[in-house]
Amino acid sequence: MTNEWMLDVLADLRTFSVENGLTVTGKQIDLAMAVAAAEIASVKGMAPAMAHQGVADAGRLHRKAAAGANPRRTQ
Repeated sequence: MTNEWMLDVLADLRTFSVENGLTVTGKQIDLAMAVAAAEIASVKGMAPAMAHQGVADAGRLHRKAAAGANPRRTQ
């Protein structure tokens, strides 16, 4: 796990933003997550497989982060 921690941090920021009514910020973080996931994949040599996937698919790379799942947050 070299750079995947970034996706956890972005997921936390997204959750906080959405829960606090900052929906536009949350959407921008979704985009940032997609970019980060693509860059992380390219570093690992997986770029071709990830190239045509959207924000919703970025989470498959790391704990469904793009879908808003936050595995570290407890209810």
